[in-house]
Amino acid sequence: MFTNNFDPVAIQIFSFEIRWYSLAYILGILVGWLMSKKFFISKEKIYERFDDYVTFVILGIIIGGRLGYVLFYNLGYYSNNLVDIFKIWQGGMSFHGGLLGVVFVSIWFAKKNNDNPLAYLDIIALVAPIGIFFGRISNFINSELYGTVTNIPWAVKFVQVDNLYRHPSQLYEASLEGIALFIILLYFRKLGYFKVPGLISALFLIFYSLFRFFTEFFRVPDEHLGYLSLNLTMGQIISIIVFFVGIYLFVKKNEDKRQV
Repeated sequence: MFTNNFDPVAIQIFSFEIRWYSLAYILGILVGWLMSKKFFISKEKIYERFDDYVTFVILGIIIGGRLGYVLFYNLGYYSNNLVDIFKIWQGGMSFHGGLLGVVFVSIWFAKKNNDNPLAYLDIIALVAPIGIFFGRISNFINSELYGTVTNIPWAVKFVQVDNLYRHPSQLYEASLEGIALFIILLYFRKLGYFKVPGLISALFLIFYSLFRFFTEFFRVPDEHLGYLSLNLTMGQIISIIVFFVGIYLFVKKNEDKRQV
């Protein structure tokens, strides 16, 4: 068993703080950006526009992630405290909200440049697990999104939470939504699924949703929400919706693959 007493602040100079969560965002974006340009972009015009596109992706992640958290997880509080919506440094980001933000800016950017938005989204889907991995590791360091109580040998005591040993659910997510998902998408890319825009994005939605749904069973739900319909968490309910969106997109685009 392991005791987690990490300091969420990575660097502090006088009153100025840089937290691990911020570094995770920065590192995930930088690594994903570099890998995209080096390995995953084959069309010249998309390569030339990708740097500009990434700027909007960053905005989509931040704005979408924040609004997603507000709408999906804590609308009651923020509807009465509108100013707090802008206090991102206090925490509160939603992956699914960030996903919607990226989809929105990708559609806008692609249409603006007469490109296929799915061609951009496939590239983001391939590198997104890298950012997810770093994000979940920072969640572990921050002692947030922690797991349910257990006595398994690899249980973790989050000192900043309580003195109970819990599932390191953040590490489960980092392993599945980060490492495993990245390997799976690379495998399907090698099989030629990257040739039809939309297939890689569909596979990302499907497998991410499956992994997220599974790992939520080991994670403590948001305190102010608890368990919802059918004893599921909000994350699981949204994952079910995203899973079927991914299935629909996969079936639709797989028909195109057969014609290639």
